[in-house]
Amino acid sequence: METAYKRIVVVGGGAAGWMAATALASALPGSTVELVESEEIGIIGVGEATFPSIRAFHKILGIDEAEFLRATNGTYKLGIEFRDWRVQGEGYFHTFGDFGALAGPQALWGQLRRVGEAGLGTLGEQCLPSVMASQGRFQAPPEREEYFNYAYHFDAVLYAGFLRTLALQRGVRRTEGRIVEVLRRACGAVDRIKLADGRAVAGDLFIDCSGFASLLLGRALDEPFVDFSHWLPVDRAWACPSERSGTELAPYTRATALEAGWAWRIPLRNRTGHGHVFASRYIDEDRAREQLMRQMDGPALAAPRLLRFATGHRERFWVHNVVALGLSSGFLEPLESTSIFLVQSGLGRLIEQLLPGAEPSAEAVAGYNSAMVRQFARVRDFIILHYRLTARRDSELWRAMASMALPETLAFKIHAWRQTGALHQYGDEGFDATSWLAIHAGMGHWPERPDPALADLAPGLALQALRQRRDSIAAAVAAMPSHDSYLRSVLAR
Repeated sequence: METAYKRIVVVGGGAAGWMAATALASALPGSTVELVESEEIGIIGVGEATFPSIRAFHKILGIDEAEFLRATNGTYKLGIEFRDWRVQGEGYFHTFGDFGALAGPQALWGQLRRVGEAGLGTLGEQCLPSVMASQGRFQAPPEREEYFNYAYHFDAVLYAGFLRTLALQRGVRRTEGRIVEVLRRACGAVDRIKLADGRAVAGDLFIDCSGFASLLLGRALDEPFVDFSHWLPVDRAWACPSERSGTELAPYTRATALEAGWAWRIPLRNRTGHGHVFASRYIDEDRAREQLMRQMDGPALAAPRLLRFATGHRERFWVHNVVALGLSSGFLEPLESTSIFLVQSGLGRLIEQLLPGAEPSAEAVAGYNSAMVRQFARVRDFIILHYRLTARRDSELWRAMASMALPETLAFKIHAWRQTGALHQYGDEGFDATSWLAIHAGMGHWPERPDPALADLAPGLALQALRQRRDSIAAAVAAMPSHDSYLRSVLAR
């Protein structure tokens, strides 16, 4: 496929860089793709949890699931278990499945609240992957009947290496070197990058995947940063792997709310990833580290690493001939595992603009930037929702989050839900209405009055539908293998 950009240079490796290089080389065989990275710098790589969209990315690239899982110590992920978010001692599950219809008389969540009786169970029992997760079971749905979705956990460093091998096989050129200077044209566009050994790498289009350093978009082009920290104050994370504990692998991520943030637990085949994301204005780093170590469920395999970050994004993601992806474009805390999803979203939109062959117009670039700003805002709102609905008032963070002013887009969504039970959706959403329902339900946040349409279904019929769905899900899960067993069968292929 011909494109106006014959020479594409990806700056920085890691998951974002090698995702970009692999996708661009696959989609634009008429262009040369060169990736510049430095072993001196390394990458930010901790145990990574992902969003179901990664499966579509792998399918487009023709990546075999078993090969990918073997190469990255990967496991399956059905969702996220949230502990202590509403109040201490309670939990809920954000599923990648569904709860049936979301509106009208067939809305099972509404009927469960209307006609629920002792022994009928919880809303989670009306969702297949939620029940699978609670019992530690897994079985992928048939490819042509994907009645639920799933994602993966994997080692981010190994994933970057896996994609690197694939990208090189597809013609990507890798250049080792540390960037010391960015040389620009009179119009402001980047002409070439200069390496420490004196070499220069020229390009027509530069993809900035240089991490928090944001070497091109942030430093060279000085694109301003839009700060979200007044809504999402966490700005630090301790990360530490531990030995794998127990005999069975949980098919889900865990996020446990703590005094000034939350702790993650990500199960891989060879180890367990642990981390503590926290707000330094509410807790000092040493205390946060101690809290992480108390969350560990096995001996540490390394010393904890401290990561510092700011939540937000660059005002524009595409400026002149530079497009930023991943951490160089912005960062949202990893509560819902959206980092790779945002890379994938930016990549997909970029390739759409490059495929026609002509250089994208100013209007097309502006449209790209607007779409990415909306994408970040939608994910931001979903993350804030978790904090906003808390009933906790036991520490300064939780009191502040419960009373802060909200973005108008989120305030409207919450109002619509409270007043009418409507799960309002904007364009460029990262999470569908079912995900929003899972958080509202898990936090015990319900509409102020039931939808009158629920009464169109007789109570007896509503109870029958709820029992049948619950029982059919229970029977299906009982016949499934454990997550560990299923994973071993896939890896043996």
